[in-house]
Amino acid sequence: MENFWDFKVWGFVNLIAVLLLSLLLANLLKKSIKPLRMSLIPTSVLGGVILLILSIVYQSVTGKLLFDTAFFGGNGMATMEIITYHCLAFGFIATTFRSKRRHKGMRRTVEVFNTGVTTVATYLLQGVLGMGITLIIALFADDFFAAAGILLPFGFGQGTGQALNYGGIYENDFGFVGGRSFGLTVAALGFLSAALGGVIHLNILKKKDKVTVAEDEDAASMSAEEIQSPDEIPMNGSIDKMTIQIAIILAIYMLAYGAIYLLARLLPGFKSVLYGFNFLIGVLMATAVKWALDMLRRAKIVKKDYVNPFLMNRMGGFFFDLMIVAGIAAIRLDYIKQYWLVLLILGIVGLVSTYWYNSFVAKKLFPRYREQQFMAMYGMLTGTASTGMILLREVDPEFKTPVADNLVYQNLPAIVFGFPLMLLATLAPVKPKTTWVILLLFFVVMNVILFRSKFFRRRRRRPVNQKKDV
Repeated sequence: MENFWDFKVWGFVNLIAVLLLSLLLANLLKKSIKPLRMSLIPTSVLGGVILLILSIVYQSVTGKLLFDTAFFGGNGMATMEIITYHCLAFGFIATTFRSKRRHKGMRRTVEVFNTGVTTVATYLLQGVLGMGITLIIALFADDFFAAAGILLPFGFGQGTGQALNYGGIYENDFGFVGGRSFGLTVAALGFLSAALGGVIHLNILKKKDKVTVAEDEDAASMSAEEIQSPDEIPMNGSIDKMTIQIAIILAIYMLAYGAIYLLARLLPGFKSVLYGFNFLIGVLMATAVKWALDMLRRAKIVKKDYVNPFLMNRMGGFFFDLMIVAGIAAIRLDYIKQYWLVLLILGIVGLVSTYWYNSFVAKKLFPRYREQQFMAMYGMLTGTASTGMILLREVDPEFKTPVADNLVYQNLPAIVFGFPLMLLATLAPVKPKTTWVILLLFFVVMNVILFRSKFFRRRRRRPVNQKKDV
């Protein structure tokens, strides 16, 4: 029997409480300190950094890990990695339901498609440069993990959860000592790059009088229909609507786990990869459930909508915030102190290349809303979609441009074209040079697709000259 006064009963609750309290403290600091408020650094990143600093100070004084003390159940570092792993999938499942709007028109379809291709092309650029750097370093350091650079697109482009997933695979299956912390550090550098690059670009726009940065957070009011449509079940019925949303997310994740388990039994050699795809399989299951619910509604078998996009959006934000703060707090600096120069180089290269490439694409393909598209894409491809929305709000506070919709609907083409990158990530430790060549060729192909209108312009038909009667 469990004694309710034991720390192992309270440890998980204490850990969650401290993670959330760090978010409150970070939010207070951002509101109180003007440089922090103007820095555009996400509150979740700041909260994670605060906990990381506290952990470093505690370890330097006591020689023990703060989150592995009895107060946090004795295994808090591993628990935070588990939280990061699952919150990635929870967040993606929730955001799959966050919008019911449909983009209309051929031009909007092309813009959404181009946004998805830009996402994958940026992943590939980050992968080519990241692996290029670590392949060169491996030539001079025999014991260096040559494939480490491919964590750049997972840390920058896909965020904390995927950086942890693949860092863990490299650490467990391929002997990359400190792989988890390496990936988490790359992700943290990505968030800092989003803030730094965002501030630089906003100052450039400010000097050109193209944008006015608001110092205070002005909450936009929402209509009742944006919170709850008339076709939905009531907010407070016999069962609370929030309870239903949580039940839907967990049920979908349970289905995803069942699919992963069966696939892992059929393909035991891909077990680590399949469990690393938990978020992707979760999205596929969520899409299938969403389609099934829509069919049931159209057939009038289900009378009311049970999914509330507003609540799903809020829950997605919660899961991503918790994922980020836990991921940064779980970094083991003692594991990666020998990699600090490599990480610094990767961080700088990731910042500059992502900034330049997305600025170039926005200029060429999104001239109607160039600055808004750039800010959103740069923020998303150095952090998460939430970071992209933070930067977008600075130049498009009322979301008058279609950029926010681009970020939502680009997921389908991004998943389709980005899936091979995830497979290449498992090849990288085995054949790093071959992987780099494939990444480079893949990057070229994606740019041909992206700039197809520039490469394959249709020739205008010349009018046939008719002979005049003499």
